Amino acid sequence: MEYYSTNGKTANVTLKEAVVKGLAADRGLFMPKTIPTLPDVFFKNIGNLSLQEISYAVAYTLFGEDIETEQLKDIVYDTLNFDIPLVHVADDRYSLELFHGPTLAFKDVGARFMARLLGYFNKQEKGLVNVLVATSGDTGSAVANGFLGVEGVRVFVLYPQGKVSKIQESQFTTLGKNITAIEVNGTFDDCQALVKSAFMDEELNEKMRLTSANSINVARFLPQMFYYFHAYAQLVQRGQDVSNLVVAVPSGNFGNITAGLIGKAMGLPIKRFIAANNANDIFYKYLQTGKYEPKPSITTIANAMDVGDPSNFARVLDLYKHSHEAICKDISGCTYTDEQIAETMAETYKNEGYMLDPHGACGYRALKEGMKPGEVGVFIETAHPAKFKDTVEAIIGDEVKIPAKLKAFMKGKKQTVKMSNGFTAFKKYLMKV
Repeated sequence: MEYYSTNGKTANVTLKEAVVKGLAADRGLFMPKTIPTLPDVFFKNIGNLSLQEISYAVAYTLFGEDIETEQLKDIVYDTLNFDIPLVHVADDRYSLELFHGPTLAFKDVGARFMARLLGYFNKQEKGLVNVLVATSGDTGSAVANGFLGVEGVRVFVLYPQGKVSKIQESQFTTLGKNITAIEVNGTFDDCQALVKSAFMDEELNEKMRLTSANSINVARFLPQMFYYFHAYAQLVQRGQDVSNLVVAVPSGNFGNITAGLIGKAMGLPIKRFIAANNANDIFYKYLQTGKYEPKPSITTIANAMDVGDPSNFARVLDLYKHSHEAICKDISGCTYTDEQIAETMAETYKNEGYMLDPHGACGYRALKEGMKPGEVGVFIETAHPAKFKDTVEAIIGDEVKIPAKLKAFMKGKKQTVKMSNGFTAFKKYLMKV
């Protein structure tokens, strides 16, 4: 299948080229030229399929033309070697827990898939591939651990100094080997701007092969649709009425919800999505006004959603042919303050006995406030609460136990390269490594 740029000013490319390049030459994001639909028989039988079987069927429909069948199956099955359970919280509201992977965050799915796919493509080439990734929290750890030890690949993780939790930071600053953590004096948006500028710099690209592992890369964001299909299947298995399914997605850079929207375009019968925002409410205001007005990000307790100019907004526009009316038909929005997020965490723990992380709390509150009679709701619980241990404990007044996986990361020694938020310094550093 061919992939085109959302800016429409460059030639279409293959999947391999889209994955290796990350960003199109015209600074647009790659999108599949066609979005194939899954057959009715797949949905009739979905309740009998495992996570890996479902994900392989979806992956084959989208990537089957470009990857050898057995190789694709190996990539999918190896990526998804952990559970993604759907947990009942209250009434017709369910949590899709995406924190059971190696780094206890939803980005394990996309990052592990991309690492394996890039490794597959890189076997056909000679020389190093350099992966640049900006993170506001969980992306860095998922990507770093997904690529750790992958032959022929170096990873540079850029993150805003002092704006990710200590536990999150430990997951990508203590690894060493082919992983370098770059501590930027700025915001996530500054980190993302450095990555994008690097891709556009001719001198840098002549010296080194660069790609991105942020959700701007098709191999990172598209696999995230797997777990939407799996959530639907688990509802079917429970005998739940899925004719009016609503999914609330904590939204920062919008790769997660965009993957869900493409799943819907492939036939997944989700009635509508709710984009749950924190105080960074750029998309929410777009839904209200039809105007997209990015602004500097605001620091919140749901730090992975602290994005003032979400990259994947371009894909949402492209998917709906820039129709504000069509977007509003499938997506509603909400925005919550830190106080409202904390209130939701405390009340849910007290009343339902369910522990939310700050991001999942946005999604859960969106369901409680946005569901209509007869609807069934799923919210995306994106990270284990222990990744925000101090914040969660202060809010719920109870201990958050740290899983063994996280304890192991916290024992490592922090190793970072400190960097200003100016591109000149970043380019100079990359030219020397």
